Amino acid sequence: MNEYIVEMENINKSFSGVPVLKNVRFTLKAGEVMALLGENGAGKSTLMKILSGVYVRDSGTMKIFGEEQGDLDTKKAQELGVAIIHQELNMCRHLTVAENIFLGREVRKGVTLNNREMVKRTQEVLDSLKIDLNPNTVVGDLPVSKQQMVEIAKALSVHAKILIMDEPTSALSSKEIDELFRLVDQLRSEGCGIVYISHRMEELSHVANRVTVMRDGEFIMEGNFADYTMDQLIAKMVGRDIKEKFPRVQCQRGEKILEVKNLNAGRMVRDVSFDLYAGEIVGIAGLVGAGRTETTRAIFGIDPKDSGEIVLDGKSVSIKKPIDAIKAGIVLTPEDRKRDGLCTKLGVRENLSIPNLDWLSNGIGKVNQKKEREIADKVVEELQIKLSSVEINAESLSGGNQQKVVIGKWLARNSRVIMFDEPTRGVDVGAKVEIYNLMNRLKQQGTGVLFVSSELPEILGISDRILVMCDGHLTGELPVAEATEDKILSYATAFESKI
Repeated sequence: MNEYIVEMENINKSFSGVPVLKNVRFTLKAGEVMALLGENGAGKSTLMKILSGVYVRDSGTMKIFGEEQGDLDTKKAQELGVAIIHQELNMCRHLTVAENIFLGREVRKGVTLNNREMVKRTQEVLDSLKIDLNPNTVVGDLPVSKQQMVEIAKALSVHAKILIMDEPTSALSSKEIDELFRLVDQLRSEGCGIVYISHRMEELSHVANRVTVMRDGEFIMEGNFADYTMDQLIAKMVGRDIKEKFPRVQCQRGEKILEVKNLNAGRMVRDVSFDLYAGEIVGIAGLVGAGRTETTRAIFGIDPKDSGEIVLDGKSVSIKKPIDAIKAGIVLTPEDRKRDGLCTKLGVRENLSIPNLDWLSNGIGKVNQKKEREIADKVVEELQIKLSSVEINAESLSGGNQQKVVIGKWLARNSRVIMFDEPTRGVDVGAKVEIYNLMNRLKQQGTGVLFVSSELPEILGISDRILVMCDGHLTGELPVAEATEDKILSYATAFESKI
């Protein structure tokens, strides 16, 4: 099957007078995976939100299964067979897995909800996808990787004929990604048309049939994926050649900045000890659930420590809550930027100011607005954050620009240690290089840089030294010159091998 099931022509969309889509065209065939590529802010997600009824286009034509469509809402789009898995998790965290999957299409028994039937059907969907979850589990209690799988299950439960996947693997383990690819192949063979948005270029070769590239809200090209090299696609996305995907800066290792001694925090952080020096970037690798994020949270004071010592510049520091860490000079950009790193209903200027109010305000709490604006403008310029004004709400930014705001709020503090937890998740190739360059600048300035990543090429490309975790333990340490993916994976599965 290869007939067009989606045809979008001359699509335009503006927000607050700012054009986001400019005469964009897009097509999708039945039984294919269309890779939709572009930098953050290129308009990919906006275009797909128009297709799925979240946004209404300003002008242009749209056909679905050959039928001309007027303005869609989400219900009408779903009835047409369109489902979307959003880049940012889009669930009610206080509801269960079953309640989220059936939200808006609840099963009723008379005037009451038939919870037993919804739990039963949810279990059937989870079983068919081989997802090991209890339908009665509250979604907010699940790790990010499991929340992402619930999103996928929800989309597939409506028997979608057009499935939009916006960064579906950003929080998944390698095993879960393999399972997702199996599902994609299954759906494709059944005639489902899939739009696949991803900044993980290396995974596209496993799934994509055709490719569409957008840049700055405009259509750039469409073609068979196999006809292009990765470098050619990246050049079309960013409008220039990127010579180094992983820019590395050589520095002489300086004094010891941070010591973590015998740190224990709950079940996921067990007797963890390591050092961090000036002039180096230390990466933490491991599988999902290894305890990497929990280690950074314990150091930062989010999760309570059971025992252990943190030494900064030779002095023991007491960190019981995040404000203690911030004042000491240890800061964290969290894994889930939307939940833990941003106040999405506040403006960019306010988000950049919140953790810095102790020195942006005077003795009676009045904020120096001139200094606040100067800091915001400086961060926006330095990190090249794409926005119309520093006053716009953070929720209106693309994922990559949101990540830059999360990072930017710590730059003004001259912190001694900056911990990055999955800093490039959901970020395009060009923005990734900008974040790597920022980490390199911090390294050159003598700041301690510690970062968690699930992408082994990234860990190997940027780190000077690599720590590997498994089952809450630190199981390996490698200088990058001696590290390989196989060595890292052997340490990352050390305890699984014993079992």
